[in-house]
Amino acid sequence: MANYTENNSSNHDEEKGLHRTDTTVTMPPELFEKLYLTPKVPVVGDYNRRFANPTPLGIVGFVISTFTFAMVLMGWGGAEGATPVAGIFFFVGPVLLLFSMVFEWIMGNFFPMMAMGLYAVFWLSFGLLQLPTLQLAQPYATTGDPTGQMSPEYNSVIGIYLIVWGFALFTFFVFTLKVNTVFAMIFACATTAVWVLSGAYFKLAAGNFEAAASLQKAGGALLFVVAALGWYMCVIIMAGEMRITLNLPLGDLSRFWPSTDVDLAEAAAHRD
Repeated sequence: MANYTENNSSNHDEEKGLHRTDTTVTMPPELFEKLYLTPKVPVVGDYNRRFANPTPLGIVGFVISTFTFAMVLMGWGGAEGATPVAGIFFFVGPVLLLFSMVFEWIMGNFFPMMAMGLYAVFWLSFGLLQLPTLQLAQPYATTGDPTGQMSPEYNSVIGIYLIVWGFALFTFFVFTLKVNTVFAMIFACATTAVWVLSGAYFKLAAGNFEAAASLQKAGGALLFVVAALGWYMCVIIMAGEMRITLNLPLGDLSRFWPSTDVDLAEAAAHRD
């Protein structure tokens, strides 16, 4: 019976792409990148065996927040304004993303750590704009606009803020081209969405409310695609961790790049 269990476990590991020896289970670079969204590199320690994979936790927080925000922007069901769901900007998204970021750092997963941290601070900073109690637009208030939120100056500032965020996301998009297609599409669509929303604020500043509303819905639609891709990727990663056979593609891009599963000092010695 013990022999059968061992053989069955071995066969199951092979189906998942794992290679079992007498003492360890090794993971090929392709599977590592699929589960952790980062190239496999030599690291000191055994953190990947001691701790659970934190990547899907951060993705779940990101996806729930993004889906909700996207549907509000598109006005589904007559929705307007994100104040009732301000929790997505301060708890659902950032809390799970920050937890994930810390453990990605502990495990030495550089790029997921950076991505989780980037999205966490975006939600936190953008969430402040959704809290009317802070009265951030008050310095721009006039008699005709007592809140200041419709002033050209206030909306232009937010438009500039989103342009800068677009460049940050685009920078990350460039590096996702070393991971997989779905991850790259998430950053490409997020970059485009942020720039489209920036355009909406500039149109609002110019008093073109119809164009602003159209751009807002377009930005929401792009964010909906981002969330859908994130959910798809999260399901695949969770299935892999739960040893469920789910052969759905992520579009591995690492094969187009030199192998990173080598020691840098050793690689330099070979070049010399």
